[in-house]
Amino acid sequence: MTERPPSTPALILDRVSVAYGDVPVLEDVTGTVNPGESVALIGPNGAGKSTLIKAVLGMVPVVRGRIEVLGGPPAQARRHVAYVPQADTLDPDFPISVEQVVLMGRYRWMGRFRRASRADREEVAAALEAVGLADRARDRFGTLSGGQRQRVLLARAIAARPRLLLLDEPFNGVDAVSQHALLEALAGLKAQGTAVVVSTHDLAIAHLACEEVCLINRHQFGFGPTGEVLTPERLRATYGGRALELRGDRVIVGQT
Repeated sequence: MTERPPSTPALILDRVSVAYGDVPVLEDVTGTVNPGESVALIGPNGAGKSTLIKAVLGMVPVVRGRIEVLGGPPAQARRHVAYVPQADTLDPDFPISVEQVVLMGRYRWMGRFRRASRADREEVAAALEAVGLADRARDRFGTLSGGQRQRVLLARAIAARPRLLLLDEPFNGVDAVSQHALLEALAGLKAQGTAVVVSTHDLAIAHLACEEVCLINRHQFGFGPTGEVLTPERLRATYGGRALELRGDRVIVGQT
């Protein structure tokens, strides 16, 4: 794909609606993510956060509206987009090393026979260094903790040199050390101009990692600067009108 000026938005969502068959899942989501910016997708389970990420990846069709990725349709930008799923399909019992997992992120840049060059291995080493796991490169992936495995999956995405990075609940169940490492790595990516979209339930993560927030629950309830969008009123509306209490950076939702 032809390189575009840095000023080109990494992602444009223009009144995006998605449905599975006749069942609407998302309606009228609008917003822009620029290079070096990050947006948190926040909403309850089943709100459509994962569906929106899949639509940006071109994995589910948009029934109305428009998604533009790096100046064109999603299919044309796949080489420049990386994705860290909520649950990876890698079997922890499979005998594969940490280094080999991260090397998968280089496949799109490698030749037909996927022979790693010195440059590819340097990218892998740099990605592992970015997530604080350079000393675990030769270890078997399955021997790592859950948080460490999540850091390896982020390193795999970093090795792909993405211009847009999509993450689906990457902080779920990770320890404090891994959370800090993930946040540091994301900050480094943004400093290099990578745009980041991260789905999360954690308001603290949204404040720490993201300049903007998209509140969704099948419909959009806000898209803009974190401090302006994360208000009790908007959160209460997003979570279905149920009683909502803010306690520090936690959201506690109960029945009305």
